[in-house]
Amino acid sequence: MSTRDESETLPRIAMLGVGSMGGAILAGLRSPGVRVDGPIAVTAKSAASAERYADAEGVIAHATESDPEANRKAVRGAGLVVLGVKPWLIHDLLREIAEDLEPGAIVVSVAAGVTIASMEAIVGDRVSVVRAMPNTPATVGLGVTGVAGGPSAGAEAVETVRSLFATVGQVLVVREDQINAIAAVSGSGPAYLFLYVEEMTAAARRLGFTEEQAAALAEGTVVGAAELLRRSGEDPAELRRRVTSPKGTTEQAVNVLQDGGWPELFDRAFAANIRRSEELSAG
Repeated sequence: MSTRDESETLPRIAMLGVGSMGGAILAGLRSPGVRVDGPIAVTAKSAASAERYADAEGVIAHATESDPEANRKAVRGAGLVVLGVKPWLIHDLLREIAEDLEPGAIVVSVAAGVTIASMEAIVGDRVSVVRAMPNTPATVGLGVTGVAGGPSAGAEAVETVRSLFATVGQVLVVREDQINAIAAVSGSGPAYLFLYVEEMTAAARRLGFTEEQAAALAEGTVVGAAELLRRSGEDPAELRRRVTSPKGTTEQAVNVLQDGGWPELFDRAFAANIRRSEELSAG
């Protein structure tokens, strides 16, 4: 994992689509200490969405529904173009902007299942294409992002994209054939944890606690344990052992959970996630 070098200046940026993830990236780019060469051009579908950035310093927003040339205008002069639209819209968007991309620009897709080869086939070798797989904790600056460059992207292009996502958390540079696995582990990972909190809360309710009490017990425990893991720097297995006294109450509960076949369950869950990414890649 790596973090950002605060002395670096990112090239001029265009962000096509600023939903929850794009908004998180934009917030990271506007954080104190982050330097970008020129204003950040963003596009949104509706005028109302674009209007949200009307008073944002260093941001120029365009609405595609009122200006059909918005995406093309945004990428002109940009050295780094972030594609923040849904996977099934990526190829059409690239066809729309291909002729307006600056030679040597870096195009970054955060879409699951859209391969670098399929994107390079549209934009040619005039630009570098990189895939990134961030996750939703990026919205609070605690994201984990996997970054992979294709044949068109040299080390410098990948490093630029790494610096971009380091504004919203940690970054891991991987091969493209690992991106689907990144999606299965960290990309979708927050949903697994939220599901755990849901089930823990429901179990507490069945023990007789009120909804408010159950939520406080489950959510407070998970947040506190995560912070303990982060601050301690210890291996999670070691932290678990410290709570699990031999022949104690925790040991009994842990034994039941482990007897449920967690290793196989996680393997099956990740495999299903990766299989869906492969299906998206195949169209």
